[in-house]
Amino acid sequence: MSISQDITIHIEPGEYGDPSFPDKDLGFGRYFTDRMFIQHYKPENGWHDASIVKRETLQLGPTAHIFHCGQGVFEGAKAFKQPDGSIGLFRIDRNLERFNKSAVRMGMPTISPEHHLKAIEALVRVEKNWVPTSEGSALYIRPVMVATESTLEVRASQDYSHFIILSPVGPYFGGGLRPVSVYVSHEHVRAVLGGTGEAKTIANYAGSIYATEQAREQGFQQVLWLDAKEREYVEEVGGMNIAFVYGDHISTPALSGSILPGVTRASILSLAPDLGMTASEDRISIHQALGDIESKKITEVFAMGTGAVIAPVGRLRYMDKDYIINDNETGPVSQKIFDHLTGIQYGIISDDYGWIHKVDE
Repeated sequence: MSISQDITIHIEPGEYGDPSFPDKDLGFGRYFTDRMFIQHYKPENGWHDASIVKRETLQLGPTAHIFHCGQGVFEGAKAFKQPDGSIGLFRIDRNLERFNKSAVRMGMPTISPEHHLKAIEALVRVEKNWVPTSEGSALYIRPVMVATESTLEVRASQDYSHFIILSPVGPYFGGGLRPVSVYVSHEHVRAVLGGTGEAKTIANYAGSIYATEQAREQGFQQVLWLDAKEREYVEEVGGMNIAFVYGDHISTPALSGSILPGVTRASILSLAPDLGMTASEDRISIHQALGDIESKKITEVFAMGTGAVIAPVGRLRYMDKDYIINDNETGPVSQKIFDHLTGIQYGIISDDYGWIHKVDE
Protein backbone atom coordinates (compact mmCIF):
# COMPACT_ATOMS: atom_id res chain seq x y z
CA MET A 1 0.00 0.00 0.00
CA SER A 2 1.75 3.14 -1.22
CA ILE A 3 1.03 6.61 0.10
CA SER A 4 0.84 9.26 -2.60
CA GLN A 5 2.78 12.47 -2.62
CA ASP A 6 1.12 15.75 -1.67
CA ILE A 7 -1.88 16.77 -3.72
CA THR A 8 -1.32 19.49 -6.31
CA ILE A 9 -4.36 21.70 -6.77
CA HIS A 10 -4.49 23.35 -10.18
CA ILE A 11 -6.61 26.40 -9.45
CA GLU A 12 -5.77 29.98 -10.21
CA PRO A 13 -6.99 32.76 -7.90
CA GLY A 14 -10.63 33.56 -8.59
CA GLU A 15 -11.06 30.47 -10.75
CA TYR A 16 -13.55 28.59 -8.59
CA GLY A 17 -16.53 29.70 -10.67
CA ASP A 18 -20.21 29.38 -9.84
CA PRO A 19 -21.97 26.04 -9.54
CA SER A 20 -24.47 25.31 -12.30
CA PHE A 21 -27.28 23.11 -11.07
CA PRO A 22 -30.95 23.73 -10.18
CA ASP A 23 -32.16 24.17 -6.61
CA LYS A 24 -34.69 21.37 -7.07
CA ASP A 25 -35.18 18.30 -9.25
CA LEU A 26 -31.50 17.43 -9.22
CA GLY A 27 -32.12 13.82 -10.12
CA PHE A 28 -29.23 11.47 -9.52
CA GLY A 29 -25.89 11.76 -11.31
CA ARG A 30 -27.03 14.36 -13.85
CA TYR A 31 -24.81 17.25 -12.76
CA PHE A 32 -21.09 17.22 -11.99
CA THR A 33 -18.73 19.65 -10.32
CA ASP A 34 -16.06 21.48 -12.30
CA ARG A 35 -13.10 19.62 -10.85
CA MET A 36 -11.92 16.12 -10.13
CA PHE A 37 -9.09 14.38 -8.28
CA ILE A 38 -6.80 12.05 -10.20
CA GLN A 39 -3.61 10.06 -9.55
CA HIS A 40 -1.80 7.22 -11.27
CA TYR A 41 -0.08 3.99 -10.32
CA LYS A 42 2.96 2.12 -11.61
CA PRO A 43 4.69 -0.69 -9.68
CA GLU A 44 8.00 1.18 -9.59
CA ASN A 45 6.44 4.47 -8.41
CA GLY A 46 3.38 3.46 -6.44
CA TRP A 47 0.62 6.08 -6.49
CA HIS A 48 1.93 9.36 -7.87
CA ASP A 49 1.03 12.69 -9.51
CA ALA A 50 -1.93 13.29 -7.20
CA SER A 51 -3.77 16.34 -8.50
CA ILE A 52 -7.03 18.23 -8.46
CA VAL A 53 -7.72 19.39 -11.99
CA LYS A 54 -10.58 20.56 -14.15
CA ARG A 55 -12.94 17.68 -14.81
CA GLU A 56 -11.70 16.28 -18.08
CA THR A 57 -11.93 13.38 -20.49
CA LEU A 58 -9.72 10.47 -19.50
CA GLN A 59 -7.10 9.69 -22.11
CA LEU A 60 -7.29 5.91 -22.53
CA GLY A 61 -6.17 4.04 -25.62
CA PRO A 62 -8.20 1.22 -27.18
CA THR A 63 -5.81 -1.33 -25.67
CA ALA A 64 -6.30 -0.14 -22.08
CA HIS A 65 -6.77 -3.15 -19.82
CA ILE A 66 -10.11 -1.94 -18.44
CA PHE A 67 -11.69 -2.46 -21.87
CA HIS A 68 -10.52 -6.05 -22.19
CA CYS A 69 -10.43 -7.57 -18.70
CA GLY A 70 -12.75 -5.19 -16.87
CA GLN A 71 -10.51 -4.46 -13.88
CA GLY A 72 -12.37 -1.61 -12.25
CA VAL A 73 -13.85 -0.76 -8.84
CA PHE A 74 -15.71 2.21 -7.44
CA GLU A 75 -17.44 3.57 -4.34
CA GLY A 76 -20.35 5.82 -3.49
CA ALA A 77 -20.48 8.15 -0.49
CA LYS A 78 -22.18 11.45 0.35
CA ALA A 79 -21.34 14.84 1.83
CA PHE A 80 -24.08 16.79 3.61
CA LYS A 81 -24.41 20.45 4.51
CA GLN A 82 -24.60 20.78 8.29
CA PRO A 83 -26.66 23.36 10.26
CA ASP A 84 -23.50 25.33 11.14
CA GLY A 85 -22.57 25.63 7.47
CA SER A 86 -19.86 22.98 7.61
CA ILE A 87 -19.77 19.86 5.43
CA GLY A 88 -20.05 16.37 6.89
CA LEU A 89 -19.02 13.09 5.23
CA PHE A 90 -21.17 10.13 6.30
CA ARG A 91 -19.24 7.03 7.42
CA ILE A 92 -16.54 7.68 4.84
CA ASP A 93 -14.16 5.32 6.65
CA ARG A 94 -16.43 2.39 5.76
CA ASN A 95 -16.41 3.37 2.10
CA LEU A 96 -12.63 3.61 1.99
CA GLU A 97 -12.29 0.23 3.70
CA ARG A 98 -14.70 -1.36 1.22
CA PHE A 99 -12.91 0.28 -1.73
CA ASN A 100 -9.69 -1.46 -0.74
CA LYS A 101 -11.43 -4.80 -0.20
CA SER A 102 -12.95 -4.51 -3.67
CA ALA A 103 -9.56 -3.67 -5.12
CA VAL A 104 -7.93 -6.70 -3.48
CA ARG A 105 -10.67 -8.98 -4.83
CA MET A 106 -10.05 -7.64 -8.34
CA GLY A 107 -6.26 -8.01 -8.13
CA MET A 108 -5.70 -4.24 -7.98
CA PRO A 109 -3.47 -2.10 -5.73
CA THR A 110 -4.95 -0.58 -2.60
CA ILE A 111 -4.89 3.08 -1.60
CA SER A 112 -3.88 4.36 1.81
CA PRO A 113 -7.18 5.24 3.56
CA GLU A 114 -5.46 8.31 5.03
CA HIS A 115 -4.48 9.61 1.61
CA HIS A 116 -7.80 8.63 0.06
CA LEU A 117 -9.62 10.63 2.73
CA LYS A 118 -7.20 13.52 2.23
CA ALA A 119 -7.99 13.51 -1.49
CA ILE A 120 -11.76 13.51 -0.89
CA GLU A 121 -11.51 16.29 1.69
CA ALA A 122 -9.36 18.42 -0.62
CA LEU A 123 -11.76 18.00 -3.53
CA VAL A 124 -14.84 18.70 -1.42
CA ARG A 125 -13.19 21.86 -0.06
CA VAL A 126 -12.47 23.08 -3.58
CA GLU A 127 -16.05 22.33 -4.66
CA LYS A 128 -17.77 23.28 -1.40
CA ASN A 129 -20.18 25.65 -3.16
CA TRP A 130 -21.57 22.65 -5.04
CA VAL A 131 -22.99 21.02 -1.91
CA PRO A 132 -26.76 21.40 -2.44
CA THR A 133 -29.10 22.50 0.33
CA SER A 134 -32.55 21.55 -1.00
CA GLU A 135 -34.49 18.91 0.92
CA GLY A 136 -33.15 15.40 0.41
CA SER A 137 -30.08 16.55 -1.51
CA ALA A 138 -26.37 15.87 -0.98
CA LEU A 139 -23.03 15.92 -2.75
CA TYR A 140 -22.40 12.41 -4.06
CA ILE A 141 -18.78 11.24 -4.00
CA ARG A 142 -17.68 8.68 -6.59
CA PRO A 143 -14.09 7.32 -6.29
CA VAL A 144 -13.10 5.02 -9.18
CA MET A 145 -10.04 2.91 -10.02
CA VAL A 146 -9.48 1.46 -13.51
CA ALA A 147 -6.72 -0.60 -15.13
CA THR A 148 -4.85 1.39 -17.77
CA GLU A 149 -1.94 -0.75 -18.96
CA SER A 150 -1.85 -1.32 -22.72
CA THR A 151 -2.18 -5.09 -23.02
CA LEU A 152 -4.55 -7.82 -24.19
CA GLU A 153 -3.15 -10.41 -21.78
CA VAL A 154 -5.57 -11.91 -19.28
CA ARG A 155 -3.79 -10.95 -16.07
CA ALA A 156 -3.62 -8.09 -13.58
CA SER A 157 -2.73 -4.75 -15.10
CA GLN A 158 0.50 -3.09 -14.04
CA ASP A 159 -0.82 0.46 -14.41
CA TYR A 160 -3.90 2.12 -12.90
CA SER A 161 -5.67 5.44 -12.62
CA HIS A 162 -7.67 6.49 -9.58
CA PHE A 163 -10.04 9.43 -9.86
CA ILE A 164 -12.80 11.03 -7.79
CA ILE A 165 -15.74 12.96 -9.20
CA LEU A 166 -18.54 14.77 -7.36
CA SER A 167 -22.21 15.17 -8.24
CA PRO A 168 -24.92 17.22 -6.50
CA VAL A 169 -27.86 14.82 -6.23
CA GLY A 170 -31.41 14.53 -5.03
CA PRO A 171 -33.18 11.35 -3.87
CA TYR A 172 -32.29 8.38 -6.09
CA PHE A 173 -35.89 7.60 -7.01
CA GLY A 174 -37.20 11.16 -6.74
CA GLY A 175 -40.50 12.19 -5.22
CA GLY A 176 -39.56 11.59 -1.60
CA LEU A 177 -40.08 8.41 0.39
CA ARG A 178 -42.52 6.65 -1.91
CA PRO A 179 -42.74 2.87 -2.45
CA VAL A 180 -41.06 1.31 -5.47
CA SER A 181 -42.08 -1.77 -7.45
CA VAL A 182 -39.72 -4.75 -7.65
CA TYR A 183 -39.55 -7.73 -10.01
CA VAL A 184 -38.13 -10.93 -8.53
CA SER A 185 -35.75 -12.49 -11.05
CA HIS A 186 -35.90 -16.30 -11.19
CA GLU A 187 -34.06 -16.60 -14.52
CA HIS A 188 -31.02 -14.35 -14.08
CA VAL A 189 -28.66 -13.94 -11.11
CA ARG A 190 -26.41 -11.13 -9.96
CA ALA A 191 -23.59 -13.00 -8.23
CA VAL A 192 -22.37 -16.41 -7.10
CA LEU A 193 -20.56 -17.65 -4.01
CA GLY A 194 -16.84 -17.34 -4.62
CA GLY A 195 -17.46 -14.67 -7.24
CA THR A 196 -17.27 -10.89 -6.98
CA GLY A 197 -20.69 -10.15 -5.47
CA GLU A 198 -19.32 -8.61 -2.28
CA ALA A 199 -16.97 -6.32 -4.25
CA LYS A 200 -18.15 -3.02 -5.68
CA THR A 201 -16.79 -3.76 -9.11
CA ILE A 202 -17.95 -2.46 -12.46
CA ALA A 203 -18.68 -5.90 -13.91
CA ASN A 204 -21.30 -6.71 -11.25
CA TYR A 205 -23.43 -3.79 -12.36
CA ALA A 206 -22.98 -4.50 -16.06
CA GLY A 207 -24.27 -8.02 -15.51
CA SER A 208 -27.43 -6.73 -13.85
CA ILE A 209 -28.56 -4.37 -16.59
CA TYR A 210 -30.25 -6.82 -18.97
CA ALA A 211 -32.63 -8.19 -16.32
CA THR A 212 -33.24 -4.70 -14.97
CA GLU A 213 -34.25 -3.42 -18.40
CA GLN A 214 -36.60 -6.38 -18.81
CA ALA A 215 -38.19 -5.51 -15.45
CA ARG A 216 -38.59 -1.88 -16.46
CA GLU A 217 -40.37 -2.89 -19.65
CA GLN A 218 -42.95 -4.55 -17.39
CA GLY A 219 -43.32 -1.43 -15.26
CA PHE A 220 -40.98 -2.32 -12.38
CA GLN A 221 -38.25 -0.07 -11.02
CA GLN A 222 -35.84 -2.65 -9.59
CA VAL A 223 -34.92 -6.35 -9.63
CA LEU A 224 -34.74 -8.56 -6.56
CA TRP A 225 -31.91 -11.06 -6.97
CA LEU A 226 -31.96 -14.60 -5.59
CA ASP A 227 -29.00 -16.86 -4.86
CA ALA A 228 -27.41 -18.43 -7.93
CA LYS A 229 -27.36 -22.05 -6.73
CA GLU A 230 -30.90 -22.73 -5.56
CA ARG A 231 -32.76 -19.62 -6.81
CA GLU A 232 -34.43 -19.67 -3.43
CA TYR A 233 -32.73 -17.26 -1.05
CA VAL A 234 -33.02 -13.47 -1.16
CA GLU A 235 -29.83 -11.50 -1.79
CA GLU A 236 -30.11 -7.89 -3.02
CA VAL A 237 -32.53 -5.55 -4.75
CA GLY A 238 -30.95 -3.61 -7.61
CA GLY A 239 -27.72 -2.20 -6.22
CA MET A 240 -29.08 -2.08 -2.67
CA ASN A 241 -29.58 -4.34 0.32
CA ILE A 242 -33.09 -5.36 1.35
CA ALA A 243 -34.96 -5.89 4.62
CA PHE A 244 -38.28 -7.43 5.66
CA VAL A 245 -40.17 -5.99 8.63
CA TYR A 246 -42.18 -8.13 11.04
CA GLY A 247 -43.86 -5.55 13.25
CA ASP A 248 -40.92 -4.06 15.12
CA HIS A 249 -38.37 -6.64 13.94
CA ILE A 250 -36.13 -6.14 10.89
CA SER A 251 -34.76 -9.18 9.03
CA THR A 252 -32.12 -8.73 6.33
CA PRO A 253 -30.18 -11.35 4.34
CA ALA A 254 -26.95 -12.39 6.05
CA LEU A 255 -23.75 -11.51 4.22
CA SER A 256 -22.77 -14.61 2.31
CA GLY A 257 -19.87 -13.54 0.12
CA SER A 258 -22.16 -12.73 -2.80
CA ILE A 259 -23.92 -9.79 -1.11
CA LEU A 260 -22.44 -6.30 -0.97
CA PRO A 261 -21.81 -5.22 2.65
CA GLY A 262 -23.74 -1.97 2.47
CA VAL A 263 -22.82 1.00 4.64
CA THR A 264 -26.50 1.97 5.02
CA ARG A 265 -27.32 -1.63 5.91
CA ALA A 266 -24.69 -1.66 8.67
CA SER A 267 -25.95 1.68 9.96
CA ILE A 268 -29.54 0.47 10.19
CA LEU A 269 -28.49 -2.68 12.05
CA SER A 270 -26.77 -0.42 14.58
CA LEU A 271 -29.66 2.04 14.80
CA ALA A 272 -32.48 -0.49 15.21
CA PRO A 273 -32.06 -1.28 18.93
CA ASP A 274 -31.88 2.43 19.79
CA LEU A 275 -35.14 2.99 17.91
CA GLY A 276 -36.99 0.31 19.87
CA MET A 277 -36.60 -2.40 17.23
CA THR A 278 -34.79 -5.68 16.94
CA ALA A 279 -32.80 -6.75 13.90
CA SER A 280 -31.30 -9.97 12.60
CA GLU A 281 -29.28 -11.23 9.65
CA ASP A 282 -30.93 -14.33 8.25
CA ARG A 283 -31.11 -16.75 5.36
CA ILE A 284 -34.41 -15.65 3.84
CA SER A 285 -36.39 -17.91 1.51
CA ILE A 286 -38.33 -16.00 -1.12
CA HIS A 287 -41.22 -18.43 -0.74
CA GLN A 288 -41.33 -17.92 3.01
CA ALA A 289 -41.15 -14.15 2.57
CA LEU A 290 -43.96 -14.09 0.00
CA GLY A 291 -46.10 -16.30 2.22
CA ASP A 292 -45.48 -13.94 5.13
CA ILE A 293 -46.46 -10.98 2.95
CA GLU A 294 -49.74 -12.68 2.05
CA SER A 295 -50.48 -13.51 5.69
CA LYS A 296 -49.54 -9.95 6.76
CA LYS A 297 -46.77 -11.23 9.05
CA ILE A 298 -44.42 -9.07 6.99
CA THR A 299 -45.68 -5.55 7.49
CA GLU A 300 -43.10 -3.68 5.42
CA VAL A 301 -40.27 -4.29 2.98
CA PHE A 302 -37.57 -1.74 2.20
CA ALA A 303 -34.36 -1.43 0.20
CA MET A 304 -31.43 0.49 1.65
CA GLY A 305 -28.37 2.08 0.10
CA THR A 306 -26.35 5.28 -0.21
CA GLY A 307 -28.31 6.66 -3.16
CA ALA A 308 -31.84 6.23 -1.84
CA VAL A 309 -31.07 5.78 1.89
CA ILE A 310 -34.43 3.98 2.31
CA ALA A 311 -36.69 2.87 -0.54
CA PRO A 312 -39.93 1.24 0.66
CA VAL A 313 -41.08 -1.64 -1.53
CA GLY A 314 -44.80 -1.54 -2.24
CA ARG A 315 -45.14 -4.31 -4.82
CA LEU A 316 -43.23 -7.51 -5.59
CA ARG A 317 -43.85 -9.68 -8.63
CA TYR A 318 -42.72 -13.31 -8.62
CA MET A 319 -43.66 -15.87 -11.28
CA ASP A 320 -46.32 -13.53 -12.75
CA LYS A 321 -48.02 -12.99 -9.39
CA ASP A 322 -48.08 -9.64 -7.60
CA TYR A 323 -47.69 -9.24 -3.85
CA ILE A 324 -48.71 -5.90 -2.31
CA ILE A 325 -46.99 -4.78 0.89
CA ASN A 326 -48.68 -2.40 3.35
CA ASP A 327 -51.25 -1.34 0.74
CA ASN A 328 -48.38 0.04 -1.36
CA GLU A 329 -47.77 2.74 1.24
CA THR A 330 -44.69 3.77 3.21
CA GLY A 331 -44.79 2.09 6.61
CA PRO A 332 -43.92 3.54 10.03
CA VAL A 333 -40.69 1.57 10.42
CA SER A 334 -39.32 2.70 7.06
CA GLN A 335 -40.29 6.27 7.85
CA LYS A 336 -38.79 6.19 11.34
CA ILE A 337 -35.47 4.77 10.16
CA PHE A 338 -35.31 7.19 7.24
CA ASP A 339 -36.04 10.20 9.46
CA HIS A 340 -33.46 9.21 12.07
CA LEU A 341 -30.69 8.25 9.65
CA THR A 342 -31.08 11.35 7.49
CA GLY A 343 -31.37 13.42 10.65
CA ILE A 344 -27.88 12.26 11.62
CA GLN A 345 -26.56 12.83 8.11
CA TYR A 346 -27.81 16.43 7.99
CA GLY A 347 -26.76 17.19 11.57
CA ILE A 348 -30.34 17.64 12.79
CA ILE A 349 -30.12 14.69 15.18
CA SER A 350 -27.16 14.17 17.50
CA ASP A 351 -24.52 11.87 16.01
CA ASP A 352 -24.03 9.52 18.96
CA TYR A 353 -22.18 7.00 16.77
CA GLY A 354 -19.33 9.14 15.45
CA TRP A 355 -20.49 8.62 11.87
CA ILE A 356 -20.08 12.20 10.60
CA HIS A 357 -16.60 13.32 9.57
CA LYS A 358 -16.40 17.09 9.31
CA VAL A 359 -14.41 18.58 6.43
CA ASP A 360 -12.20 21.30 7.88
CA GLU A 361 -12.01 24.64 6.08
